[in-house]
Amino acid sequence: MLLEKIAIFIIFLGPLVFFHELGHFLFARLAGVRVEVFSIGFGPKLFKWKRNDTEYTISAIPLGGYVKMFGDDPLSTEELSEEEKKVAFTHKTKWQRFWIVFGGPLANFILAFFIYLFLVNIGENVPQARFGVITEGSKYYKVGFRTGDALKKINGKPVLSYDDLNLVDSEVETITVERNNKNIQIDYKIDGYEFVKEFSSFKNQLRAPVVIGTNGKKYFVSDSSDKKNIDFYKSIQQLFLSDLSTVYLHEMEKDLKQLDKIEDIQLINDAIELNVEGSLKETLYNNDFYTIDLMVEKIADDSPAKTAGLEDKDIILSLDGTKLYNFDDLKKSVQASTEGVERQITVLRNGEKKDFIITPTAVEGEEKKIFRLGVVSNVMFIPMKMVESKTEGFIDSILVSLWRTKEGMIKTFVGYKKLFTLEVPLKNIGGPVAIGQVAADSFNISLSMFFRLMAIISLNLGIINLFPIPVLDGGHIVFIFLELINGGPLSRKKIQIAQQFGLSLLFLLIFVALFNDFSRILS
Repeated sequence: MLLEKIAIFIIFLGPLVFFHELGHFLFARLAGVRVEVFSIGFGPKLFKWKRNDTEYTISAIPLGGYVKMFGDDPLSTEELSEEEKKVAFTHKTKWQRFWIVFGGPLANFILAFFIYLFLVNIGENVPQARFGVITEGSKYYKVGFRTGDALKKINGKPVLSYDDLNLVDSEVETITVERNNKNIQIDYKIDGYEFVKEFSSFKNQLRAPVVIGTNGKKYFVSDSSDKKNIDFYKSIQQLFLSDLSTVYLHEMEKDLKQLDKIEDIQLINDAIELNVEGSLKETLYNNDFYTIDLMVEKIADDSPAKTAGLEDKDIILSLDGTKLYNFDDLKKSVQASTEGVERQITVLRNGEKKDFIITPTAVEGEEKKIFRLGVVSNVMFIPMKMVESKTEGFIDSILVSLWRTKEGMIKTFVGYKKLFTLEVPLKNIGGPVAIGQVAADSFNISLSMFFRLMAIISLNLGIINLFPIPVLDGGHIVFIFLELINGGPLSRKKIQIAQQFGLSLLFLLIFVALFNDFSRILS
């Protein structure tokens, strides 16, 4: 698993580093500068070969790269011959040196554009951005959002997946969502960063509409009797919130957890039709159908549930005579316990109801005591819905790719500005471990997400290198402009002070990034 993540990380970062250094290399050669070393990676050289005046190497530490140009040390006191000056970096014009330095970030911006162009032309397969559970009384519910709403547009700009949230404006005013195949625009003013942060907390909360009967069979609940028209991504929470008069229970041939895709569900026999009387959850319960999350998947050793006599595959029906419609109801009821007080729990086992006496265990929480039974739910979640998007024509794809590249650059710059002004916590900075984890996750979701992330990181790499820090490309560009103002090269002392300051600042950023990485690992 670790080796797989490392391999994905190298595959992910390699092209970004290669194109960045290639940008420097091509502009240097164009200006007639002799390139001595072109390296992907740092440290010990694993592979190397030489062509003309350049040694090409692949080094052991794949966290960057470098292009070593002849005469690129402004602090060198070595005298160069007239022939050497012709191929030395420091003896090129300011305009030539600017393009050599700027070539690296420029290559990253161009790479991001072509990644976007490639994706929009072949069609993207990415997870749909949708809300999870929105509880009544929450601010999102009051504004008009509902559980399972899919994001379609923000401020009129299309949103296809979670990745598009990176391009959200700094101020959100309108949000368009899809609900029951209809687009609904909601006026909602909120800071863009805050919305993205809050929206991310809604992910992975939608439960599959699967119930189990007293006969032990599992059924997929739908508002459609036609198996061909079933929306497999409509959660049980959405069905509970819908105003339905009839629902249909389709017997499942295999457990949902045994399937690679939810669309692979095999529904057998004729659907059971239920007329909804009162609420859907009451109708299901009263007809002896229970949500699958009420089934016990596992009993913890030395737990109250084990002591009481509960077993795997028991279906928990009630606590102290109060009906339980889902596992959340059980958790809320258990938290209302009193330490040391026995409670009666009713379960369904092999079609028979059985009562047990159980005493929840109290453990110290951050703010109050937390009560536990020691049961693990057999909950099944709705997987991420993958959606495909493709532009109409080559010209449209160019315009879309240019827009994404531009918006990505702007949002990246604004994001770093907020970091430096402390509008966003420094704990959001991620290092190589965080990048590697996200790269592996995106690769496992879809190649579209993997390449989308690569484009975003390519833009980030370009922007970061333009920071006015002396050891970065941006610092070299600042030196060039200072030379214009100064009327000549800067003094050795000024260059040394600037480089020391730049290295200190860079090491500080690296320390913060690595500290955050290890904090996430240990948390």
